[in-house]
Amino acid sequence: MTAPVNILNQTYARTGQSKKNNELGMREMQARAFEKRDSQYLLIKSPPASGKSRAMMFLALDKLINQGIKKVIITVPEMSIGKSFRSTPLSDFGFFADWEVADRYNLCLNLAQSDFRKTEIFSEFITQDLDSSELPQILVCTHHSFRYGFDKVIEDGGSIDLFNDVLIGIDEFHHVSADESNRLGAILDSIMNRTNAHIVAMTGSYFRGDSIPILSDKDEEKFDKVTYTYYEQLNGYEHLKSLGLGYHFYKKSFFDALDECLDTTKKTIIHIPNVNSLTAETDKYETVGRIIDVIGDPISRDDNSGVITVRTKDGRQVLVADLVTDDAIRVNTQAYLANITSPDEMDIIIALGMAKEGFDWEYCEHVLTIGYRGSLTEVVQIIGRATRDSKGKEHAQFTNLIAEPEADKSEVTSSVNDLLKAITLSLLMEQVLKPNINFKRRSEIDLLGTADLPPGTVVIDDTENPPSDRVMEILNQEKDELLAQLYQNVDNSKKYIAAENNYTEAEAVSDNVIPRVIRSKYPALDSNEVRQVQEGLMQYMAINRQGGIVEGKDIPDDAPIENERLFIKKGSEYVDVSSLDEREKNKLKPEDIIKDRHLPPDAKIYDPKTNSSHINETNPSNSFVKVGSKFVNVNNLPIDLVKSINPFHDAYEVLSRTVDKEVLKTINDGVHASRSTVTEEEAIIMWPKISAFIKSKGRQPNFNSSDDIERRMAEVVAYVRNQKAKRDASYHD
Repeated sequence: MTAPVNILNQTYARTGQSKKNNELGMREMQARAFEKRDSQYLLIKSPPASGKSRAMMFLALDKLINQGIKKVIITVPEMSIGKSFRSTPLSDFGFFADWEVADRYNLCLNLAQSDFRKTEIFSEFITQDLDSSELPQILVCTHHSFRYGFDKVIEDGGSIDLFNDVLIGIDEFHHVSADESNRLGAILDSIMNRTNAHIVAMTGSYFRGDSIPILSDKDEEKFDKVTYTYYEQLNGYEHLKSLGLGYHFYKKSFFDALDECLDTTKKTIIHIPNVNSLTAETDKYETVGRIIDVIGDPISRDDNSGVITVRTKDGRQVLVADLVTDDAIRVNTQAYLANITSPDEMDIIIALGMAKEGFDWEYCEHVLTIGYRGSLTEVVQIIGRATRDSKGKEHAQFTNLIAEPEADKSEVTSSVNDLLKAITLSLLMEQVLKPNINFKRRSEIDLLGTADLPPGTVVIDDTENPPSDRVMEILNQEKDELLAQLYQNVDNSKKYIAAENNYTEAEAVSDNVIPRVIRSKYPALDSNEVRQVQEGLMQYMAINRQGGIVEGKDIPDDAPIENERLFIKKGSEYVDVSSLDEREKNKLKPEDIIKDRHLPPDAKIYDPKTNSSHINETNPSNSFVKVGSKFVNVNNLPIDLVKSINPFHDAYEVLSRTVDKEVLKTINDGVHASRSTVTEEEAIIMWPKISAFIKSKGRQPNFNSSDDIERRMAEVVAYVRNQKAKRDASYHD
């Protein structure tokens, strides 16, 4: 076993900005969304706990009152999330109307209602007279009820025209898919193309674990987008100071590793593996029991709430909620958790399919997930359980407990793949959780300094090859979706890891893999646009790889900036020191010299060689990246640094630091075997030579050897092990 290691340790400024309300009672994200209230199609991408539900209320009420919309249908993925859309007195906080939903038309409130009854109410709502102002205008239902309700209306002879002048609000939009088998996606496509309905879609994660696009490119282009980043949300909190994303690798049994990564003094949610996964070691009930044994000795279980009191090994008493055991009392446990108002009312929650999307326990400090999770959306939702802002909570932690792959196990290939996928998911989250980077064309920028650029701006020189509006939209609003497709493909991670020590090979992999990812997501882009998106994406990754953006005002005065010009002041003008002769330079005193960063934005620069003056046209971006000991302007990053970026470098760094040699060799064997050109015939021919090599050298052939034959032997060994693992797996099946 190894100690937990964090891939990301991000600190935040606690500005309080994301929690402040404006005069209409809107938080920062909600106000940003409301600015786009006239959009027919609006997609809001914003992290958990940023106030998406209330943003939907503001938008829906404005459309009902001011834009001619007659009805609103809000759809949520599960009934528990529907409570977020209960009647709310928004006028108490400054808005011009209240959100009022009749209990009959909130289909998420009554647990006892049958699907048939909900479908009847849905049909009643959508077919009732639009001109009657006395009738309810808002319905809340699950995605499931919406699908069945829509189909029932059409089956009963209703026209899709019934959805004209209707706003459809879709919460947790990542449940929709452009795939033909996804009914919700098909209904949405039909409504968009055959009615004048408005659509507001919201998601805390615009990713799908199955890598199927949420919308077709044609439909997606119709949406205006509002993005509120994870960094904006967390940096604007009042209490949360830092977030860690980490891993803990174990051998044999995860139960033996829990002592090392479960701190019972922290408010924790433990997500156990599905019984059908490779990680599962026993059934779910036994898993809960053994986890409680690790926590301590059970003392009692409350007859009403089902909450278990456990005495820890150091004598403290902690409260544990079991959301796994599906007995009659579990619904009481859920109700108890939904009404918690203080940290003392719960310590540890053990869950399987629950306590993720929409679950709100603001005191949670640590989410401990056992086993690989194949969906980035699920990882985002799990992390979101710990990132609520709460008084006294300064740090939030996500830990993924993962098995080390064993070379002698039949599932070695699957284990290596799962481990790589788990780590690369966090690499993507690392990109998402850093400060945002914006791209702007140089022609859009006021070089005279009358318009301040937002922090983290990268300027694209568009004098010769201007990027299209679509390219700019992708780079500014959709780059994380592109990275998701890149990172979630385990074959891509293997190619990059195999090129770990070869910058030229990493560049070749990027030139092959990244354009393919871009074309698959955006088939309408031409080759020049694909190249521009690739360059911007790699620049984005390179900046984050170097630690992210540093604003000029935050650079220490004595820190060197590469190629920074130095000036002296003569009268009302400034002269570049490099234009002075040696005699003048030798007369200069340190206090005479003014750094470029300290020049006023409208400084007049005098050139003694031409005897003329001009306004200082310095680099329009005041954002820097630290490269080595110097700071480099984001627009002057060395091209070699950008081209050679290996997005999976950090994954390999984590592995090499945290697993032993044998495990690292197993991983490397799996990586190299997946890209090997070895055939069975060659393996048979080479095997006697390999056996002789091992006998004479006392070791296995090395992939990194300078000898071509030894490297090929290593590939053959990896191939043979891989084939043996596949045969063993097939035999066991």
